[in-house]
Amino acid sequence: MRSSETVFEARGISLGFKGVKALTNVSFDVRSGEIFSVIGPNGAGKTSLLNCISGRYTPSAGQILFGGRDITRMRSSRRAGLGIGRTFQNLALFAHMSVLDNILIGRHHLLRNNFLTGGLYWLGGARKEELAHRRDVEEIIDFLEIQHVRSATAGTLPYGLRKRVELARAIALKPRLLLLDEPMAGMNLEEKEDIARYIIDLNEEWGMTIVMIEHDMGVVMDISHRVMVLNYGEKIAEGIPDEAINNPTVRRAYLGADE
Repeated sequence: MRSSETVFEARGISLGFKGVKALTNVSFDVRSGEIFSVIGPNGAGKTSLLNCISGRYTPSAGQILFGGRDITRMRSSRRAGLGIGRTFQNLALFAHMSVLDNILIGRHHLLRNNFLTGGLYWLGGARKEELAHRRDVEEIIDFLEIQHVRSATAGTLPYGLRKRVELARAIALKPRLLLLDEPMAGMNLEEKEDIARYIIDLNEEWGMTIVMIEHDMGVVMDISHRVMVLNYGEKIAEGIPDEAINNPTVRRAYLGADE
């Protein structure tokens, strides 16, 4: 359910690589319960922005706030612990491991038992914790309809199923903010429709706030609450989908339309 509460805020984010500007003074906020899409042509800085949010990159200027807390220079592992999960444009699965093990890896930030308590497996809380994690993972497997491949080696799966497994691993973290980098890239129409349905359910039923990069404009228009448009690393529009897409600057820069 959407609210006016701000979950995430970027203030004047800039990022450069050896004199090349990837992002320039990008500011926006994401509200609780939103699906917030970031669109723009190739090279617009979309993935660089997600990398700044997740902690893979540190911006050269600006500030990143999550839940009101400054996380600008926080490590990506700590951000995951706070509840920021993500998928990648290029699949980042452990190809030699099973689907189940890939998803379980997504739970490691939630583990509470340490080496000493884990050693007392039957007497301590480690066994109870493991069973709880297994139940949560089984719920994710059922939700994404991947029961039939749960024991399969991830690297042997068709592309569409591997994308679904990566989504499973990201939501295994129980993120408050889920970052999706082109979750439907390379998929056929049926696969896209499935992923769109999962994203809507994660937002509406699981209560996840989502920031998504996606090139399929039909999907963006259908499921996004708000859209931000980047071009050459700069924000050129933001608003509800119709408003953003029909902005004259966007039509010139992104869609190639005349004024």
